Amino acid sequence: MTTATTVPVVEEILSANDSLAAQNQARLNEACVLGMNIMASPGAGKTSVILRTIEALKDELQLGVVEGDTAAVTIDADKVITAGMPAVQINTGGQCHVDAVMLGKALPALPLEHIELLIVENVGNLICPASFTLGTHLNVVIASVPEGDDKPYKYPNIYRGIDALILNKIDLLPYIDFDRQYFRRGIEILNPSVTFFPLSCTTGEGVSDWTDWLLARVQAFRDD
Repeated sequence: MTTATTVPVVEEILSANDSLAAQNQARLNEACVLGMNIMASPGAGKTSVILRTIEALKDELQLGVVEGDTAAVTIDADKVITAGMPAVQINTGGQCHVDAVMLGKALPALPLEHIELLIVENVGNLICPASFTLGTHLNVVIASVPEGDDKPYKYPNIYRGIDALILNKIDLLPYIDFDRQYFRRGIEILNPSVTFFPLSCTTGEGVSDWTDWLLARVQAFRDD
């Protein structure tokens, strides 16, 4: 009786990705650029948070942005460039995530010598981006009030190992049934040390706490 042979394709893909991610991080380290990977579901407000971050830090830091999208559009990258910061658009060709190969190809298109904080806006998805390291130093997830308070319980992997969690659109809390304690408890069960930032890109509430944290992380990276 013959037995099935298991081919570890997924493990090989992720191992190769991790190797390339290490190369990306070495490149960022050499340029003294702190890299941050932002992940979220579609509509959570990734681009809005990035634009708010640029607005708040434009006199403090030089930022760069890599925008990941499944289609060949430059809508988000154009917004970043209009806001005064360099940006590169990645077309993932329908893939549900940015991977280390894609980021490695995008880095030479950016003026890394003039950038202090590089933000990667990953594809809107709560599953695939969790599996592919990019070589960034920080990993951040943006959740939003309209998505509901059960996402940590339904999609746990994306919340493990992240450095910060942004809860966006808190201005909608009076109008939506969202249990903040239940949501936060779900996050902290998975990641007890995560830093939590409730904010609203619409009103600006909480944005300064987020950008102060980022400034401190960039400064610590420089001093390391």
